[in-house]
Amino acid sequence: MFTHTHALQYEAKPDGPDPDFARKMQEILGGQWGEMTVATQYLLQGWNCRLPGKYKDMLLSIGTEELAHVEMIITMIDRLLDHAPLKPDAADRTKEAAAGYGQHNPQHLIQNGQAASYMDSMGNPWTGAYVTASGNLYADFMYNATAEMQGRLQVARLYNMTDDPGVKDMLRFLITRDHMHQQQWLAAVEQLKEDGIEGLPVPEAFPLDEEIGDLGYTFIQASDGPEAANGRWASGPSIDGRSEFRAAAIEATADAPVLPPGDPRLYSTPQTEAHTMLQKAKDLLK
Repeated sequence: MFTHTHALQYEAKPDGPDPDFARKMQEILGGQWGEMTVATQYLLQGWNCRLPGKYKDMLLSIGTEELAHVEMIITMIDRLLDHAPLKPDAADRTKEAAAGYGQHNPQHLIQNGQAASYMDSMGNPWTGAYVTASGNLYADFMYNATAEMQGRLQVARLYNMTDDPGVKDMLRFLITRDHMHQQQWLAAVEQLKEDGIEGLPVPEAFPLDEEIGDLGYTFIQASDGPEAANGRWASGPSIDGRSEFRAAAIEATADAPVLPPGDPRLYSTPQTEAHTMLQKAKDLLK
């Protein structure tokens, strides 16, 4: 069940209109790392959570807060679109004026009636495909931390793209909350460990004796970059505490594949006699 309060969580009022920046702000509303993504992601993870208690409650709480951020951003975009010109100023025919008008998102006026929409800054529609809810809290919390890092990165970039004090004030609030949320998800990972719910590797329940040799602890050097193995990821205790990291050069352990002829009804390019004989020889050696 949801209720709605008309008062905003934080003020979303620019000092003046700016249709160009309204378009830029669409990215943190309907982009891959925008507020629509994290709000629906955390809520979906919470609704699907089969572990009742603090984890489910925390997911639903932050997801609901993110909905409040969606409302704030939409309100800011709508206010930035106040007095947006319907056409270029006929009296101002400078290249600067034409370029400035060309930065507007015409859908703000044509499709949405001077309002925001669930799209990114390039007009691509927001999609639920951005949302991840795997059912594994360790995996989801790690991904949520990444989402907050990417989101804060984008908001911080936007902060440097405007001089409007009102816009900057709201962006400071979002940056601050993203700071907290990054820490929150990483703290939630630590809480899982403290509660005896270990996470690595994900899924931990998969039997380790089914893994192949020591490849779960081997950094494979597949590039000629000489520094590739000079890091914590290639030597020392493994993160899961079960072994030691090592480095090894990549090597082939299987033959080069030769596929059999395709179904003739699909009209693939037919194989030559040499290809056919090679395949028969490989089949005999198996």
